[in-house]
Amino acid sequence: MELPLDEEDGTFTNISLADDPEHHSRRILPSKVERAQSTMMNADMDAVEAENQVELEEKTRLINQVLELQHTLEDLSARVDAVKEENLKLKSENQVLGQYIENLMSASSVFQTTDTKSKRK
Repeated sequence: MELPLDEEDGTFTNISLADDPEHHSRRILPSKVERAQSTMMNADMDAVEAENQVELEEKTRLINQVLELQHTLEDLSARVDAVKEENLKLKSENQVLGQYIENLMSASSVFQTTDTKSKRK
């Protein structure tokens, strides 16, 4: 706003902007720049919220995947333990059967070892 020149002494006259109705209305209503800044800040906040939501969903998905893998690992570990136990049981049964077969063979005359040296004489 241009200040009016006082023609009598060549000095400028100060006019208070507080009394200017245009200035007063500008102070109450936000300017276009302020509205644009507010809109940009809201857009930035929305973008941050959306990014946070995506991160939260990704974290939730990863946590669920980890839990699923843990359950799978527990199931596999239980299966390995069961197979080990079955293996030990079968080894023990094989030893008993092997000993039983040896005893039968030693008791039977068909499986008696023959001394080949004594027969030749």
